Amino acid sequence: MIKLSDTQRAILATAAQRDDLSVLPLPETIKLKGGALKQVMDSLSKRGLIRVVQTDPDRIVITSEGVAAIEPETTDAPEPKDTATKPAPRAGTKQALLIDMLKRPEGATVEQIAAATGWQRHTIRGAISGALKKKLGLNVEATRTREVGPNKNGAKGSTTNYRIIS
Repeated sequence: MIKLSDTQRAILATAAQRDDLSVLPLPETIKLKGGALKQVMDSLSKRGLIRVVQTDPDRIVITSEGVAAIEPETTDAPEPKDTATKPAPRAGTKQALLIDMLKRPEGATVEQIAAATGWQRHTIRGAISGALKKKLGLNVEATRTREVGPNKNGAKGSTTNYRIIS
């Protein structure tokens, strides 16, 4: 399988769709000039994906190898790796402790997590948003409880409880 850049693939795909298989003119979406255009064309030519017509040196066409390079594989090639797989946290880390706390049915508050990990509050909220939600793809639910009146805990009269839901 030949690895192609998006630009090379677009040039070859456009040429393959033309009746005369001409590479030029380039697709309107390609904005290459001068040295960049020469470099792309030289690369395609060296790999045998395009060639100059001997009877007309101004005409460049796609070769059968070029057509094959842009067609999807139909062989029994191995399945591509799933690039969407999320990394797993290492055991015994503060992040693993955070995940364990959030997996409990009652979840955990920022204050509880800070006491267990020693992290500051902004670090905890950043870890939940960045590492857990974005990188690991976990679904974290935040439930804010408004506590108003005497003898109530929480910053400015409320607490937020975080937990991982399936």
